[in-house]
Amino acid sequence: MNRTLRLGLFVVGTLAILAAAVFLIGNKETLFQSSYRLQAQFHNVSGLNNGAEVRVGGIHEGTIKQILLPRRPDGEVTVVMELKTGTHRVVKKDSVAAIQSEGLLGDKFVEVSFGSQESGDVKNGDTIGSRPPLEVSDLMKKADQILDSAKGAVSNITEATGSLASIGNKVNEGKGTIGALINDKKTYQEVTAGATAFDENMEALKHNFFLRGFYKKRGYEDSSDLTKYGIERLPMAPPEKTFAYEGTRLFDKADSAKLKDQKTLNEAGQFLASNKFGLAVVAVSGSTTGDSEKDRTLTEARSYRVREYLTKTFQFDDTRLKTIGLGKALQPEESNKVEIFVYPMSVSPVNSASNGAGSQPRALR
Repeated sequence: MNRTLRLGLFVVGTLAILAAAVFLIGNKETLFQSSYRLQAQFHNVSGLNNGAEVRVGGIHEGTIKQILLPRRPDGEVTVVMELKTGTHRVVKKDSVAAIQSEGLLGDKFVEVSFGSQESGDVKNGDTIGSRPPLEVSDLMKKADQILDSAKGAVSNITEATGSLASIGNKVNEGKGTIGALINDKKTYQEVTAGATAFDENMEALKHNFFLRGFYKKRGYEDSSDLTKYGIERLPMAPPEKTFAYEGTRLFDKADSAKLKDQKTLNEAGQFLASNKFGLAVVAVSGSTTGDSEKDRTLTEARSYRVREYLTKTFQFDDTRLKTIGLGKALQPEESNKVEIFVYPMSVSPVNSASNGAGSQPRALR
């Protein structure tokens, strides 16, 4: 064998060895890294292949080494994963493996979730929990069910629309009670008169001896009285005197306008009786929670009751004492407050409404 032939055989053999090494290293990506193996079991691993990625926290940290069929028909498929040792910090015994795909139709891979700090570390060969993969076929079935439901809903809406159109035609033709009410003026007048009589009866019942207590528990009998002395907003001018009280101390209950410690208001009443003033306003705020409309009515009732006590107990020009229910409080420190603002002679009940909403003492809700 001459020298040239030997050299050729050496080159060919070297290339073959290099090629084999490349393929071997390609299949052994953790060949030069420390690693450990974990297992997970699934009912179905459709689309998952040997060599597929294993991701931890979305990062490629291992590969699928083996996929083993169960020994019995009722068993599960075992997926053997090889992970880098560094993942020991986040992969714990309560970690869960899930088969996922890149998009709807992309390659399948296994995602391993982070475990909890309290759970123990996994060991080489341990089996962790698994979550069944989401199949495209299942999504298609659910989509079909949703479409069928939508078709049924559209059909029902169409039928309802037809029924409403039929009812509208009958009303326009004057058929039925509603049709007669709309098209017959005499019927309309009779119904209106009946409604008016009903309101009058209810007003009479409200003042009835047996029902009066029901309303008095809330501190008033007629809601129309609550705004009789009300103003829309506080004057812009600063008050020359302010009296502040806690609503929880003044009133009987959290939802009542009935006074229980009215003598606390005497200081304000004596001031109003002994000094000249242009305007005084009883301003009441509610709590920071609850129904806004109920808080509005409650604060109006409370301001009305405070005014009523002051005007009946002390002698002064009561036309200058107004009320305002501020409704729900915006800040905790403003909740359940009763304040009496006394303004100088330059601010009168007549011109107070035109002064605009002021930043002090506090803006109206």
